[in-house]
Amino acid sequence: MTTPFDTASPLDRYSRQMRVPGIGKAGQERIMKSRVTLCGVGALGTVLANTLVRAGVGFVRVVDRDFVEPSNLQRQVLFDEADVTGNLPKSEAAATKLRQINSSVQIESVVADINRTNIESLCEGADLILDGTDNFEVRYLINDVAIKHNKPWVYGGAVGSEGMTMTILPGETPCLQCVFEKSPGPGEVGTCETAGVLAPIVTIIASFQSAEALKILAGKKDAVNRELFMLNIWENTSRRVKIAPLKGRKGQCPCCAKRQFEWLEGEHGTQTTSLCGRNAVQVTQKRASKLDFADLSRQLEASGPVTANKFLLKFNVTEGDEPYEFTVFPDGRAIIKGTSDSDRARTLYAKYIGY
Repeated sequence: MTTPFDTASPLDRYSRQMRVPGIGKAGQERIMKSRVTLCGVGALGTVLANTLVRAGVGFVRVVDRDFVEPSNLQRQVLFDEADVTGNLPKSEAAATKLRQINSSVQIESVVADINRTNIESLCEGADLILDGTDNFEVRYLINDVAIKHNKPWVYGGAVGSEGMTMTILPGETPCLQCVFEKSPGPGEVGTCETAGVLAPIVTIIASFQSAEALKILAGKKDAVNRELFMLNIWENTSRRVKIAPLKGRKGQCPCCAKRQFEWLEGEHGTQTTSLCGRNAVQVTQKRASKLDFADLSRQLEASGPVTANKFLLKFNVTEGDEPYEFTVFPDGRAIIKGTSDSDRARTLYAKYIGY
C-alpha cells in the first residue's frame, strides 16, 4: 500500500535549491508562482521540462506536435518504450511523467503544431517562454511573440556534437533577429535526422537554458548570461560571443527596433497544401530559397536513397512502418507523398530538409 506524498511543507523538497545564493526562500516562492510555456518537448524540451518541474515552477504548458518514436529514446529523457508502443503524443507522455515527478506543479499538455495562428494564445499568461524546438521557423515566431508582449525567452539548439544558447530579455538584450538576421534556408544546416546528435550536448545546452530560466523566474535578471554561448563536446571547444553591440542593429532590426513582426504576420515561414487524391502534401516556402542539391544529397544519404538532377531531388525514408517519398525542388518547395496530414508533412520537412 502506497502512502500519499506529504505536501504539508511544500518548501522542504526545495531546501537544497534554496540554499543556493541568489534563490533563497523569496526566490523559491517566486519560482513556485511562475508560469512557463515550453515550445517543443523533444530532446531539449524533455530536459527543460524535467528540470523546471523538479525545481517547482508553478505552471508548465508543454506544447508539441509529434509522437514518441524509437529513435527519440536515445536522448529524450522523459520517454520510455511504453510510450512508443502506446503511440503517445510527446506532450501527453511528458505530462504523465511530469505529474509523477511533482504533483504540486500544474502541467498543461497541448498537442499542436506551433504556428503563427496559435503561438500568441499558447504563450498567453506565461512569465517565460522556453525554446525546446528543432526548427528555426518556430524560434522566429517565439522571438516575435516575446518582443511584442515583452516576455523573456531562452533560445537553445543542438545538432551533432554542437550546441548554442542565448537568453533574450526584451528591451535589454539583442533579440534573435538582431543576432541572426535571417533564418537559415532549407538544407543550409543539418538536422538531427541528417547530422545526428549526441545526447550529452542536448543535456548540457538544456541545462544552461534551465539555469537561465531559474534566474529569471527567481527575479535575478542581473545574473542572466547576456552572451551567445557555443559548445562542441566532440572537439572540446567552447566560445562566448559578445552580442550586446548588436542590440537593435542600429535601429534597423525589423523585430525589436521597428516592431514589425514579420513571422507572426505570415511574411516568412512555410505553408502546406494537401494534394487531392494523391495522399501527398506540398510544403512551400513563403519566400523562395535556392537549394544546393549536392550539399543536401550528402546530408540525406544516411537517411535513405537519394537521386537528383538540376530540376529536382528525390529521396525515400521509412518512419515506423510508414514509407514517405520526398520530391524537393530548387526553390525549397517539397511534395511529401505518404501522408495527407499537413502537420505530419511539416514535421517531416523540418526533420529532413530543415528550417
